[in-house]
Amino acid sequence: MNKKTLHLAATLTVLSTLVFGSPAHAQQSCNYPKGTFDQVYCDAKVLVRADDELNVTYQKLLKRLSAGGQQTLRQTQRTWMKERDGTCVATDPKWGSVVYGDCAVQKTTDRLNFLNDRLRECLSSGCQASKLR
Repeated sequence: MNKKTLHLAATLTVLSTLVFGSPAHAQQSCNYPKGTFDQVYCDAKVLVRADDELNVTYQKLLKRLSAGGQQTLRQTQRTWMKERDGTCVATDPKWGSVVYGDCAVQKTTDRLNFLNDRLRECLSSGCQASKLR
């Protein structure tokens, strides 16, 4: 998990405790967010979970690839992270870096689905480095 995501998650966890009071209340709030802060908190939870799953899937896929496939996967992952950050992060002179939660969740979920597809291919019909691009 990158530092921005970790910082966002930690901040939102503290805020959620202050705003919601208990984890059970926070979970209920995610089912029916009542406002922007509720939605930001819930988006952060989804992002952290998706990012964790992405990291696990990435490592599983990496272990199944040849050396050339590993190099390709690492490069495409770096490219994806730059694209995600370029699309989903902005810098505000007053507030610093701003992560657009919905964007980050969508990009991370899309990448997770892509990596899961490649892992399934490796397991069923063999890894195809050409599909890692």
